[in-house]
Amino acid sequence: MKYTLIIPFFTILLATFLLQGCGEKEEAPKKVLRPLKFEEVGYLGGEKVRTFSGTAQTEKIINLSFRNSGIITLFDVKLGQKVKKGQLLARLDNVQSRLSYEQAVTQLNSAASQMNTAKLSLNRVRALYEKGSASLSDFESAKNSFKTAEESFKSAKRGVDIQAEQIQYGYIFAPEDGTIASISAEIDENVQAGQPVAVLNAGTEMEISLGIPESVINGVSEGMDVKVNFSALTEQYFEGKITEVSPAVDANTATYPVMATVVNPTNAIKSGMAANVTFDFGERKVENVLVVPAYAVGEDSNGRFVFLVEQNGTNITVKKQSITVGNLSLEGFEVVSGLSAGQKIATAGLQTLLNGQEVKLQ
Repeated sequence: MKYTLIIPFFTILLATFLLQGCGEKEEAPKKVLRPLKFEEVGYLGGEKVRTFSGTAQTEKIINLSFRNSGIITLFDVKLGQKVKKGQLLARLDNVQSRLSYEQAVTQLNSAASQMNTAKLSLNRVRALYEKGSASLSDFESAKNSFKTAEESFKSAKRGVDIQAEQIQYGYIFAPEDGTIASISAEIDENVQAGQPVAVLNAGTEMEISLGIPESVINGVSEGMDVKVNFSALTEQYFEGKITEVSPAVDANTATYPVMATVVNPTNAIKSGMAANVTFDFGERKVENVLVVPAYAVGEDSNGRFVFLVEQNGTNITVKKQSITVGNLSLEGFEVVSGLSAGQKIATAGLQTLLNGQEVKLQ
């Protein structure tokens, strides 16, 4: 008896695919390149256009205070209030000053009485001396007594004038036209001499106070034109001019204080607004010093180093490069040797990079 072997079609098809798969070559895995952040080495402050932040303020800011101490009995001041020069804003009770003035007036009256008595005595002695009834020494003594009394009177009179001024020290008059920007006292409050009770924004011009780092301060000069814009006033740009440049660094901020005046201000610009001031340094280099960010510099047993980015066609690798650095500024390390302007260096992952490692730029 004959048997016929029947093989299902799908079994044949599966075997065919398996045989074809065995005959193909395996594909090589794709090379995974590490992405790398980098920067180009440049000169310190060498950018043509730089923008620095600052704060708007009026041309003149005046802290209002009494020159005497006492209790405030009048305080005609409100936030945003516009005042005129010479306007009475506040007054103290002036108890001590008035008492001192009254005492000075009493001393003046006493001195005047003594001077008059000395003058009458001098006239009487002079008449007796002329008749030969008084000696020369009596006459000289009477003259000296009168001169002493006269000087005491003049001194007492100056004392009255001084005490009258002291009473005026208990008043605050607006020194300029302006607007009250802040208030730090209330009526019936006991204040000391020189203690600010309010701030007056005076003047018509608006200024921007900002700090400039040492890398570009030599490129900033008085009269330089700048562009100004404010975070609160989007899409609005104003012309500005540098009016003040400090020759000394501010120890608190490590920058040089600079003042810029807004040439075309509007009422929308308020004191205290955050401002951005843009400088155009043109083609001039502020300092011929190379600088690299501090975070791009590593250190090992051989000293400081960076990773240079080298490109050969489509192949990009990093090379460990020893450098000599100088001073550290806000922009980074000054490069004494080992780099030149325009070279690219890695700015992240220095601890895990290898010399000659192939990378791709981010």
